Amino acid sequence: MKKSNLSEQKLAKIIDHTALKPETQHKQIVQLCQEACECGFGAVCVAPTWVDVAKKELRGTEIRIASVIGFPHGNTRSQVKAFEAKRAIELGANELDMVINIGALKDSNEETVTKDIETVAKVAHSNSSLVKVIIEAGILTTTEKELACRLAKQAGADFIKTSTGFAGDGKGAKVEDIRLMRNCIGNTLGIKAAGGIRDCATALEMIRAGANRLGCSNSVQILEQFRTQHCAEAGI
Repeated sequence: MKKSNLSEQKLAKIIDHTALKPETQHKQIVQLCQEACECGFGAVCVAPTWVDVAKKELRGTEIRIASVIGFPHGNTRSQVKAFEAKRAIELGANELDMVINIGALKDSNEETVTKDIETVAKVAHSNSSLVKVIIEAGILTTTEKELACRLAKQAGADFIKTSTGFAGDGKGAKVEDIRLMRNCIGNTLGIKAAGGIRDCATALEMIRAGANRLGCSNSVQILEQFRTQHCAEAGI
């Protein structure tokens, strides 16, 4: 692992501590929020059904609550995504990770993809919330990734996110995708790397490539690895 100039606290703030598995239970959301408080993570990311639980557990903290919209396949209608977004915000979410209409993107149907993002962005921004647009890079061609980034930027995204983590093995965050995305959007939007980030070395690679948010379920272990590495470098 190459030496990083990040502090442990700054790394923690970049992380969206995540629990999105379909079998996730109430006790695991409570634990997720407790870990977020103990470690100083910037946000938790939970399914819509758990937003109110996260709000209760995180009351009085500055930790943000992200929830997922049109997850995991992105093929629900825009009006449904807008309703889901509105309800998530009402329950306590202030960040929305929405999946694009992947089929429409592959059809080069720019109007449908753009309107889909705009519909959710309008709900989010009118309620002082952020939108992270998940493009599912692992199942797109290079041309499709570039198109997705351009349309997301035009439609009002605050971040572009690599993947849901549910598209199959090896379809999560890739360093080359982060670089491509950053090249496409410049420095005007954020990039969230998610899917398969299971250790500190991978997390730091994503950050060096241009990501400024990370979606991780192994967040606690990543911080522990970071701390161990830096203690070793300092001779502690």
